[in-house]
Amino acid sequence: MPASDSVKINKCVVIGLGLIGGSLAAALRKMSGCDEVIGVVRRQETADIALSNGVVDRAVLSLSDIASELDEGDVIFIAVPTLSVAETLQDIRLQVSPAVTITDGASVKGSVVDAVKSVFGIIPPQFVPGHPIAGSEKSGVTAANPDLYINHRVILTPLPETGNRHEARVAAMWQRVKAEVLIMSVEEHDSVLAATSHLPHVIAYSLVDTLANDAENENIFRYAAGGFRDFTRIASSDPRMWHDIMQANRDEVVQAIDLFQQNLNQLRQAIENRDSDYLLKTFTRAKQARDQFVSPCGSRSSGDSSDSSSKNSFKSSSKNSSSNSSKKNSDENVGHDSADK
Repeated sequence: MPASDSVKINKCVVIGLGLIGGSLAAALRKMSGCDEVIGVVRRQETADIALSNGVVDRAVLSLSDIASELDEGDVIFIAVPTLSVAETLQDIRLQVSPAVTITDGASVKGSVVDAVKSVFGIIPPQFVPGHPIAGSEKSGVTAANPDLYINHRVILTPLPETGNRHEARVAAMWQRVKAEVLIMSVEEHDSVLAATSHLPHVIAYSLVDTLANDAENENIFRYAAGGFRDFTRIASSDPRMWHDIMQANRDEVVQAIDLFQQNLNQLRQAIENRDSDYLLKTFTRAKQARDQFVSPCGSRSSGDSSDSSSKNSFKSSSKNSSSNSSKKNSDENVGHDSADK
């Protein structure tokens, strides 16, 4: 893959200026990652805020306003909710030159690839599926953060049909905002993210909803301490966005829930039976795993565990990209597909 500096990026068009799209736009401007950053949003209010806050160089309300300007060396980044990607792709297919590079930031890659096939009839060489593993529970254009991607990972899932120059251009775009680019298959990505990102959101939403509807203790949140706030913070993520993600990655998320539920049931039984040995081993193993994950110099490899005989762990990949992707301590398992509000 060519060095980042040697790849020319003219215009970068960001469709959807929420947290992810807005942060990429702002980062590219701050770090001079391309010649011009253009935002495509639905509302004039969002366009005005984006311009006022320095998120983009230009903001338009329709792709048709700028489509004729785009050609080789330009990039379109799709940052809309997962289930809205197909509609956006249709607009691109009808208006944009096949020389323009297209990529996205959706949290589920399988559904996006299916949408591309449905809209284009093929996988066009210009399309490079991607997913920045970074985010916040905040959303909307006001959440745009030009430093969001620094030292965070971006997973690209290029397909056999993906053109080399388009892949190189997308990789260069992310490298210019100081992100680390990794390569995975679509299937591996969706499996890994179901366990490490989508499942935690399911648990957080469910826990908060369960306690909020506890009629016997209406003041329960009054007694919640910092641990509860930290654990459930991601339940403040955009509900619509996470609804779409669960729909799009249904099979993998259900599988992750089933495994978690199986382990939770075993833990419940151990508590009920006062199985001190099981509880201590489980808690110790979990502490060691997390301590290694958050350690700045952690080098946990795929399949490495304090209890190598344990069968109750999530699937880990044998690929180096998955192994490397678990090394850094960063705020990555939070809402991250939100488009402009």
